[in-house]
Amino acid sequence: MKVIPTITAEEVRQKVENGEKIELIDVREDAEVAEGMIPQAEHIVMGTIPDNLDRLDKETEYIIICRSGKRSENVSRYLIENGYKATNMTGGMLEYTGEIAPK
Repeated sequence: MKVIPTITAEEVRQKVENGEKIELIDVREDAEVAEGMIPQAEHIVMGTIPDNLDRLDKETEYIIICRSGKRSENVSRYLIENGYKATNMTGGMLEYTGEIAPK
């Protein structure tokens, strides 16, 4: 079993606030992102990830986000197994203190 790379919600917040070029994918359900998501994130619901692989680039490092970090860990594992670069944001949006906006 491959180890899934991780990044904390706090580290993501710092990168966003520093204007770093990072690729964020929020895999929560529509109702969840309606309550607020990181404005720079792309929203791809977890269950639709396999159908959306063609939207992703294998050379790009993606940070995967969900509510608590569990679904994003599963999506990260799936992406890595399919040849993509993925990092799980541990703690999810529950631990993210940066700016969020409804989708």
